[in-house]
Amino acid sequence: MTTPLSATDVNQPTLQPAAPTGRRLSLQTLLLVIAGALALTSVVRIITGADGITNVSQMSTALQLAVPIGLAGLGGLWAERAGVVNIGLEGMMILGTWFGAWAGFQWGPWTGVVVGILGGAIGGLLHAFVTVTFNVNHIVSGVAINILALGATRYLAPLAFEGHQGGSAKQSPAVESLGSFTIPGLSDALRDLNAKGWFFVSDIAGLLGGLVTNVSWLTLIAVALIPATWWVLWRTAFGLRLRSCGENPVAAESLGVNVYKYKYLAVIISGGLAGLGGVFLSIVANPFYLEGQVSGRGFIGLAAMIFGNWMPGGLALGAGLFGYTDSLNLRGGSENVHALLLLGALLLIIGAIWMAIRKKYVPAVITLVVGALVFAWYAGTNEVPNQVVSATPYVVTLVVLTLSAQRLRMPKADGMPYRKGQGK
Repeated sequence: MTTPLSATDVNQPTLQPAAPTGRRLSLQTLLLVIAGALALTSVVRIITGADGITNVSQMSTALQLAVPIGLAGLGGLWAERAGVVNIGLEGMMILGTWFGAWAGFQWGPWTGVVVGILGGAIGGLLHAFVTVTFNVNHIVSGVAINILALGATRYLAPLAFEGHQGGSAKQSPAVESLGSFTIPGLSDALRDLNAKGWFFVSDIAGLLGGLVTNVSWLTLIAVALIPATWWVLWRTAFGLRLRSCGENPVAAESLGVNVYKYKYLAVIISGGLAGLGGVFLSIVANPFYLEGQVSGRGFIGLAAMIFGNWMPGGLALGAGLFGYTDSLNLRGGSENVHALLLLGALLLIIGAIWMAIRKKYVPAVITLVVGALVFAWYAGTNEVPNQVVSATPYVVTLVVLTLSAQRLRMPKADGMPYRKGQGK
């Protein structure tokens, strides 16, 4: 007779996730790395004169662009920690954009937020039904969700939006703003300090200023969901049970965990979070639904989750990195991306030195050569083509994923088929 898992079973060795391969960075080390990167960015700003790479407006835009990616990544994290690969995040975000705008222009923006979350959750429920109950391949199901969501919204948009002021077959009427907040006094002080152009101090002021200036209330909710996710999944019995389903569902079942239930809950929550990311796009980033506005952010969110090693904090860094590089495309464009070439070259050279110290000579030489080529590109040009500017966020994402691949460890049973009672 099995005993149901209780809150006191948090230390059960059979359910604890295996330790990640490689060393994990401590919080202090991570903060030092971030401070070092910001200091190096400040040096680049001073050398190149590209003040836009760390000003308040740049950071504010970066935060806005990072939020939907971070929410999609959080959705992926919930599903995969329970053992279900969710390639359907893109489709769930699309459902969130449509349902959020549809309800928002009729009954108000906050109603749109709730309905958009429900729209994404419906996509999650469908994915869970197909993968958990019928054991369909998770990738196949996710792709089907993406196609179904795109087709459904294209069919519904003309029916719901045409005939309304500002509406068309591909765009919804405008949705009222959710509102935003600025911390008076502090915002102006940080903006003034950022404008002085001082080394490091002004760059920190720009970063902090972007966090307290014209910030949407939905952004505040999204940011709060990151520590909330960490606390629920790593500090509660519910979270332990859910993660056990992604590590060893047979062992979890032997201890009385209803694996199907937790997988369903995780994937529905995953869809709801992705739907919230879609709502952000159709209510905050733009005050209307527009066909194609998700533009692959569900897949980038999945990449941010992988970069973050299936952890909320790392995921947030990945989303922030993409949001920052994407914001360069909107502000400063060619000048800012050209300055980033110097930053990239310096980072590669520092990486090569670090590898040489650790006696990894071949990778060190390759990294040094690449760094020299990037520096030559910077030194030999005054600007970069617009195509490079547009591609920068995606290139940076691929490079970071490649460099961090050796430290990654997905949940052991992620994507693996499971049938109730298979361990008996």
